[in-house]
Amino acid sequence: MVKKLSRRLQELQKKVEERPYEPLEALNLLKETATAKFPESAEAHIRLGIDPKYTDQQLRTTVALPKGTGQTIRVAVIARGEKVTEASNSGADRSGSEELIDEIQKGMLDFDVLIATPDMMPQVAKLGRLLGPRGLMPSPKGGTVTFDVAQAISEFKAGKLEFRADRTGIVHVLFGKASFSAEDLLTNLKALQETIDRNRPSGAKGRYWRSIYVAATMGPSIEVDINALRDMKTTDAA
Repeated sequence: MVKKLSRRLQELQKKVEERPYEPLEALNLLKETATAKFPESAEAHIRLGIDPKYTDQQLRTTVALPKGTGQTIRVAVIARGEKVTEASNSGADRSGSEELIDEIQKGMLDFDVLIATPDMMPQVAKLGRLLGPRGLMPSPKGGTVTFDVAQAISEFKAGKLEFRADRTGIVHVLFGKASFSAEDLLTNLKALQETIDRNRPSGAKGRYWRSIYVAATMGPSIEVDINALRDMKTTDAA
C-alpha cells in the first residue's frame, strides 16, 4: 500500500527542485520547510560507496558537532567504586555498577548514551542483545568504553555523537535543530563530512561519496552538492 503524503508535505515538496543545491542554499531551504508543530531536528542521509558486510568497509565513529546538537543528552555510566562517584559528580544522569546493569536488563532505557569502564565490559556484554539493535552498546570506537568518564560525559553532553553506516552503506545522523541558523547547521554538516572522510574504511573502493540529502524531521529531502561541501574550507563554514 502506497503511503499517502500529507497536503503539507506535498506543498513543501514543490519548493524543492530535483538538483544538488549549494550547501548553504540547501540548509536555508531545510529551515524554510521545517513547518511541523514541534521543534524539528536537521537530519543528514549520506549514501557511501561501501558494503558494510565486509569488516574493512564498515564505518562507526564519533563526531563532535561544533555548534552542539540542540538536544539534552542523557548519559548513563556503568563503572565501579570511585568511578561511579566521579560519573555522578561529572553530570551523569545515571551511574552504577551491577545494579544498573540489572535495571537495564529489566527494561530501563531512559538514556541516550551509555558509557562503561573497560573493567565492566564483561558484565555489560550480556546487554548486547538489548542494546545492540538500539545503537546503545558501549564500544571503544564510539568513545563509550573508557576510564576517563568525566571527559566522555562532558563531550557527549556538549554535542559529540556516535554514528555508523547501516547495512546498506547509508549514514543517518542528526546534525542540529532546524531552529539553528543556516550558518551553524553548515558548520556542523562540514564537521560531519570531514569526520566521514577522515574515517574512510580501508576497504572502500572507487567513489566513496555517492549522495547526501538533508531534511527537517518532517520535511522533504534536499540534495546537497557533495563536491561543493567537500571543497569548502572549515573556516568558510564557521
